[in-house]
Amino acid sequence: MHIDGQCHCGFVTYEAEIDPADVAICHCTDCQQLTGSAYRVTAGTARENFRLTGGEPKLYVKIGDNGRQRLQFFCPNCGSPIYTTGTDEDALEVGIRVGTINQRRQLRPRSQIWCSSALSWIGDVRKLPGRDRDEAPYA
Repeated sequence: MHIDGQCHCGFVTYEAEIDPADVAICHCTDCQQLTGSAYRVTAGTARENFRLTGGEPKLYVKIGDNGRQRLQFFCPNCGSPIYTTGTDEDALEVGIRVGTINQRRQLRPRSQIWCSSALSWIGDVRKLPGRDRDEAPYA
């Protein structure tokens, strides 16, 4: 599937070829902190199938629980997380943050990892009252 996307402000843009079946949720505490949310959703692809088409992202390097480096790329202007990759053999894969993909409504997670770190209320969000839109100042 051909996708394209960008950060919130539009400075960093990209395009890629992905397998829609390779979309996953990660509940690890690093992903919770890096997204500022309960989990992150990523579409994986081979490095050669991913190409930046706009501004250059900023890099943050973190060390995973396995001791390997994870390269976190985000917009230097608006701070949106864009994608992640690794070093050595991990550099062959790119994880694109689904929220930045223009075709995200066509993508559905097929697996999840680090479920031991999942917040206990994750499965209950559909039971919460909701509205189609919100005028709250914190959105």
